[in-house]
Amino acid sequence: MRWLVILASVVVLAASSVNCSRDRANSASDIFSSPNILAPSTMHAPATHVATEGEGVRKKPGGANSSSSLTLVMHADTNGNGLPDWGDTVTFNVSTTETTEPHVDLTCSQNGVIVYWATTGYFESYLWPWTQFMTLSSTAWQGGAAECTAELYYFGGRRMPVLASISFTAGP
Repeated sequence: MRWLVILASVVVLAASSVNCSRDRANSASDIFSSPNILAPSTMHAPATHVATEGEGVRKKPGGANSSSSLTLVMHADTNGNGLPDWGDTVTFNVSTTETTEPHVDLTCSQNGVIVYWATTGYFESYLWPWTQFMTLSSTAWQGGAAECTAELYYFGGRRMPVLASISFTAGP
């Protein structure tokens, strides 16, 4: 019974990080209003590539090179301007020859204070694929512009090498 309670808590916590509500101001309180709290947003808008891209080349032992790229993609553009803004949902196109299990961290700050942080895996067997869609808002970020940085990395033992990164401003 104790493990069931822990498992249920983890599922609710994971689901609460997904913003499925159309009312972004009250989405945290409406988490259970969705028919399936683990489902991604029901918005099926086509993705839009944004001109923000980061690339990296690393030298592997033995002289071989590896390459990686990270591109911001608009998943849901609430105001239709084609740029990332508060309340929009973004994802990333990820490519790397360095690892089969790449991850992306997204951090957004206002006046030096972190107001949004998310991390997710971009590989087939990742257990929480809905977290690849990141809604640019949080209880700490109620509106306004923020400076955001996304980093492509992987777990390499005790290291987490960054393979590529991009920075962008999320508009108000």
